[in-house]
Amino acid sequence: MVCSGFRSLSPAGLLINDVQIGPDRIPYYCRCRASTGTCPDCGCPSGRVHSRYERRLLDLPSHGRAVQVCVAVRRFRCTESGCLRRIFAEPLGDAVAGRSARRTSRLEAVVHHLGIALGGRPAAALARRLMLPVSKDTLLRVVRRQAARNLLPLGVIGIDDWAWRRGQRYGSIICDLERRRIVDLLPDREPATVEAWLSRHPEIRTISRDRGGGYGQAATRAAPQAIQVADRWHLMENASAAFLEAVRRSMRPIRMALGSTTIDPALLTPRRALAIRRLSAARRGL
Repeated sequence: MVCSGFRSLSPAGLLINDVQIGPDRIPYYCRCRASTGTCPDCGCPSGRVHSRYERRLLDLPSHGRAVQVCVAVRRFRCTESGCLRRIFAEPLGDAVAGRSARRTSRLEAVVHHLGIALGGRPAAALARRLMLPVSKDTLLRVVRRQAARNLLPLGVIGIDDWAWRRGQRYGSIICDLERRRIVDLLPDREPATVEAWLSRHPEIRTISRDRGGGYGQAATRAAPQAIQVADRWHLMENASAAFLEAVRRSMRPIRMALGSTTIDPALLTPRRALAIRRLSAARRGL
């Protein structure tokens, strides 16, 4: 007997037949809604059922209990005479679970976000509190698998240097600005290294970089089709520095116009206050 009241609990594409509520586990038994299956090789639909098997998936916990989805998966016979695949299993679809997955797609998304936000050990500790039975290694595998799956063509990238060890060793970081994720980490910031990487990605349309000459030289040589723009952080930093420098040079006329020759420390930024203290100490030393 199909329990229509549980329809909203199941992932899209599944129909729940029965639910058993235990003290620490809630298994619910379901099947696919479609009456036929489509052959993955030839694309022909088939309604000839060959056999069935049960596939068990972990789902989002409910009321402090682990939830398990038990799906009765059908195997179909392909009715196309020229198809090499004679028997195939009906796919559950990406909305339910991936191929050979042990977790539903919605639980996989939660595990992925936990791994991205907290990493391995902290995410595993939080997952135990949330009734998600995943280890730190599983969390890191999910993050790496999702990163490898999203290998889409790059259109707009940002490149800048970053410190392997501050003051001693620097590398280059390349980000996909459209999807807001890290694409690659280069071992150094030499123009030749960046040029070799850019030459492997001719699909890049826009490169956002700082005003250093090294990245600009590499982009000009390896990606002449790309438009080079200054990144927003450096534009704001340069504009802020230019504004502060202009104000510093004009402070004497400003004080004379205001009729004040003293500076109120409460009106200064911490950076400006530190600069004034250093200047006063240097004058006293002279």
